[in-house]
Amino acid sequence: MYKIMFVCHGNICRSPMAEFIMKKLVSDCGLSGDILISSSATSTEELGNPVYPPARAELAKHGIGCAGKTAVQLRKSDYDRYDLFVGMDTANIRNMNRIFGSDKDGKIYKLLTFASRGDDVSDPWYTRDFGKAYSDIEEGCMGLLKYLRERIL
Repeated sequence: MYKIMFVCHGNICRSPMAEFIMKKLVSDCGLSGDILISSSATSTEELGNPVYPPARAELAKHGIGCAGKTAVQLRKSDYDRYDLFVGMDTANIRNMNRIFGSDKDGKIYKLLTFASRGDDVSDPWYTRDFGKAYSDIEEGCMGLLKYLRERIL
């Protein structure tokens, strides 16, 4: 089983949105048994909190649920337990490298890299535009799924 961890600052907006969008895409193409998908935070601010209500509402608009998800923190030990770590922005990448000490196996990527873009996923915590964040994340997840099907699965 291939294991993916999506990562953002608090694990209440972008990374859980990515987790559940990716789970739906993977399920829709019959690969749920082949890929494990999780999400986590680089900070401790929101630990134990559920997905932020506007993020949950945006997922629901697209028929995606996220019941039961609460924020958890990325740990150094996760590096050996997952195959791929996907951050939402440059700060997430920097913080993952700090938590892990390095990326010796080249497992850390920025999500929009998979959409042939170098920019960050729009942060709805600041912009309040959860639709834009959803669009960015969906585009990145579709690119990631294509990458996995071509190179991994």
